[in-house]
Amino acid sequence: MTVNHLETTQTSRPHLGWVLGLTSTAFFMVVLDSVVVITALPRMQRDLHVGLASLQWTLTAYNIAFAAGIITAAAVGDRYGRRRVFNIGLALFTVASAACALAPGTPELIAARIVQGLGAAIVLPLSLTILTTAFPAQRRGMIVGIYGGLAGLAVALGPIIGGAVTEGIDWHWIFWINVPIGALALPLAMRLLPNSHGARERLDPLGVTLATSGVVAIIWALVRANQSGWASAEIISCLACGAVLLVGFAAWEQRVSEPMVPMRLFRSRAFAVGNITTFLMTGAIFAAGFLVTQEFQLARGYSPVSAGVRLLPFFATPMIISPIAGAVSDRVGRRPVMTTGLFLLTAGLAWAAFRGSLSTSWVELDIALLIAGVGVSMGLPTVPTAVLNAVAPAELGKASGINYMVQRLGPAVAIAVASAVFAAYGHLGTPASVTGGFKPALAACAGFALLAALSALAITPPKRQDTPAGAEPARPETTITAVVD
Repeated sequence: MTVNHLETTQTSRPHLGWVLGLTSTAFFMVVLDSVVVITALPRMQRDLHVGLASLQWTLTAYNIAFAAGIITAAAVGDRYGRRRVFNIGLALFTVASAACALAPGTPELIAARIVQGLGAAIVLPLSLTILTTAFPAQRRGMIVGIYGGLAGLAVALGPIIGGAVTEGIDWHWIFWINVPIGALALPLAMRLLPNSHGARERLDPLGVTLATSGVVAIIWALVRANQSGWASAEIISCLACGAVLLVGFAAWEQRVSEPMVPMRLFRSRAFAVGNITTFLMTGAIFAAGFLVTQEFQLARGYSPVSAGVRLLPFFATPMIISPIAGAVSDRVGRRPVMTTGLFLLTAGLAWAAFRGSLSTSWVELDIALLIAGVGVSMGLPTVPTAVLNAVAPAELGKASGINYMVQRLGPAVAIAVASAVFAAYGHLGTPASVTGGFKPALAACAGFALLAALSALAITPPKRQDTPAGAEPARPETTITAVVD
């Protein structure tokens, strides 16, 4: 199969400024929506007259649909056109956001959140694939740095926006916000985004079923583990079932002629180890953010908005540092930047865990979080870029789908582990008991970050940054060459 069949179908030069703006806007919407609901849950509980445990499924349902649909969405985009499928996902996410705002009760809200999660599962991998195929490999570090920096900004602003909207207007508006943005972005995306395809392969229904079922079973077990007990029959059976399904998926993918996830990709050390690093890094980032948010609100008594402001040193630094780190990595290589960043993340989290008592000033904690935030900023653009640069251009869609699924699984596992550690050493009864659980749980997050740094040391880049080992070089007439409009 030649590159001619796999690369962009659009002969004109893409509008690179619009490509970056539109894909980043969609990415920002999706990431923001994954966290903005958290601060609105108490008000939603009161208005909908249900228990908080029931409303937590508005988060869980979104994340399960999100994680389960990513690989399938990437495969569909490769076959039918990434721009077309991306636009379908953006429209689905926008419509589902309106449905969430209009939901009269919890069952309808959860159903709408599932659809919203499916839309997010389409938008996220395809936005990165469209972006990376539009820019040459030597510029991807800086571009992905800008793109990745928005993830940190969205997570940082999520609690602030959620708290401000809920307190100042109404919780329904945390969903209405997406509607005008999506309505404006969709026609622009249909006109200005370049269209590209991956391998025009047949879809694999059995592979889709095995992968989706396996991911859902594992995410379900991780979400329910602390409530049902790690040793309960429900959790053990779900984990075992998920593992068997994913092993079956891997075995099937090696037999099928047109696999959804080519196992040969994992023969590349950069790709395989890069995904392990992604899993550990995203787990450390989001579990730490979750824990610090609880510490600031439940132990120190800050409002959701005040807690969100104090989290800015951790989550907002990527907006400033990530583009710089990405540009530097384009010149000096990915590994020095990513390993330095991940060791800084480890140091910052370890400092906050060691000094995170109620007698410690929040200013000191914020300094520790600033160090960790700089580390996050250096890892966000470099780790996924190292993964994507390890595959051939035609397989960027599948590679980004795999990487994004790993990004969703990492936080689920890390938050489950951190919550279990928290429960072993503390509880939500008093400020002292919250802090008692917070410190060892955050230390566990530092452990995730340390493992990520050590795994990053093992990432060896391909011999040529723009041509992965074993990949056919892109032919001049099929590569995308463009200038920023």
